[in-house]
Amino acid sequence: MAANPVHTAPRQAVTAANQSRSSLDYYLILPRPDDPDPTSAAGGLVVEEFTREHDHVSTGLDSAGWTPTTGWWSSASLSRGIRTDPDTLARVVPTSRTEAEGHYRALDGGQLPDEAVLRSYFLAHQPIPTAAPLRLGPAQPPAGCHERRVYRVLFAKDLHPDQVANLRASWRTPVDATSTSAASGHLETDADRFSWELRRVGHTRGWALDVTVLLGTAADDAVGTTVSDLTSVLRQHGLIPVTTERFS
Repeated sequence: MAANPVHTAPRQAVTAANQSRSSLDYYLILPRPDDPDPTSAAGGLVVEEFTREHDHVSTGLDSAGWTPTTGWWSSASLSRGIRTDPDTLARVVPTSRTEAEGHYRALDGGQLPDEAVLRSYFLAHQPIPTAAPLRLGPAQPPAGCHERRVYRVLFAKDLHPDQVANLRASWRTPVDATSTSAASGHLETDADRFSWELRRVGHTRGWALDVTVLLGTAADDAVGTTVSDLTSVLRQHGLIPVTTERFS
């Protein structure tokens, strides 16, 4: 089944992220405020990868960091600090592999290792607790669909008003969208339907992306791809993913 033309722009906004992102997530470590070299573009790099269950829920996080003075190192506390420590969070910025390669060279690191080598630096795994999905919303999917799922992706850091406006435009958020949703969108792939809402959580300390999936096809391959692509879009806007949960 061809996608409804109304969904073309949201589809492009989602899949464009997939076309440009690498398998791993890359972050720049900005210099400390007291860095003696104020011209430094970045103080180092962080590379991460989530581990997931078969239904795409996060089960853990692997990471490795690099600075010119320390080389590569791995620590579970590194990923925790990025998401919980305000000072660390302020100094970490999501980036692409292409930009990470440029910063790595600029900091005299040479050629950034390929992703297979980078994974060999993941020595301290950070587990993420999981639980059986909560059953929120209607138990039965609508006609034409055989399963209904709801995912929530939690993010750290904040969005500027212009970034929210950009998301609303690219996702074609209705002007009468509910006040609890900062931006929303939807698309169809074959017989599967996806809709999502982005909202603040934790007393404005973070963001959550709630994705509702209505499966009409036998396979669920599109679920992981779509949730991952949406996550990548928000990384490109500066947010740092914390975990992916499933509610139904």
